[in-house]
Amino acid sequence: MTFSIVARSADGRLHGVAVASKFLAAGALVPAAEAQVGAVATQAHVNLAYRAQGLALLRTGVAAAEVVAGLVAADPGRGDRQLGVVGATGDGATWTGPRCHPWAGGQAGDGWAVQGNILAGPHVVDAVRDAWLAGGELPFPRRLLAALHAGDRAGGDRRGRQSAGLLVVQRHGGYAGTGDELVDLRVDDHPDPVTELGRLLEVHTMLFGKPDPATLRELTGPLADEVGQLLAAAGHPVGAAGLDDALASWAGVENLEERIVPGRIDPIVLAHLRSTMGHVPAPRAAS
Repeated sequence: MTFSIVARSADGRLHGVAVASKFLAAGALVPAAEAQVGAVATQAHVNLAYRAQGLALLRTGVAAAEVVAGLVAADPGRGDRQLGVVGATGDGATWTGPRCHPWAGGQAGDGWAVQGNILAGPHVVDAVRDAWLAGGELPFPRRLLAALHAGDRAGGDRRGRQSAGLLVVQRHGGYAGTGDELVDLRVDDHPDPVTELGRLLEVHTMLFGKPDPATLRELTGPLADEVGQLLAAAGHPVGAAGLDDALASWAGVENLEERIVPGRIDPIVLAHLRSTMGHVPAPRAAS
């Protein structure tokens, strides 16, 4: 009923799971991940205990293949299960029980495992694998999503579409550095869940992505004047505390506080401020 990928970033700092299914809220059941430890996907006849048990084994340094072997050996229902595991190092591992509905199977390699059941065919797993391997230049969450998209375009779950999920963990990668969940997004019931998951990731990146230091603009001169005027129009006038304080106040209301850098402004923040106030900057004169 599901296809998924569990994976680790090339530098080992991120782990994640992407999943899609003709099943309500698959993202609430299938994935589990722990920063600097690994990731687990349990599917087909889901065994939720695999998530905590698998991460516990990975935490002690057990390799992914041994985690899979241990979990399924102890499970009398293993014939109906699918499982994917990736650890802090080494190859991923996958299991497909002999009673999983066809087509069912999986593949694994260095830092990844792909598995699926009730699929349009083995080419779905091939497509997810190929997209993952080809996506090394993408940011890790987008790479997982690209792999999921590839499986969806290849036919995915042969019954249709309903839900999708994306979970990515990184030590202190969560909101304001207070947690490890870098991305935790779900589409529980939607006619095109993988596309909708992509839209949510775009919004998430805009709101919670970290500013690129190379693109930050100094808040001085005419730009500072413009930002001050836009903030005043938005109900956040520059007071005695200065422009940085007014900008941070507005950004907090707009949920852009993760992109605020004192003395400078992220172009994404500037664009949102301008669009919110209906301002389109005049084109530069030709030189």
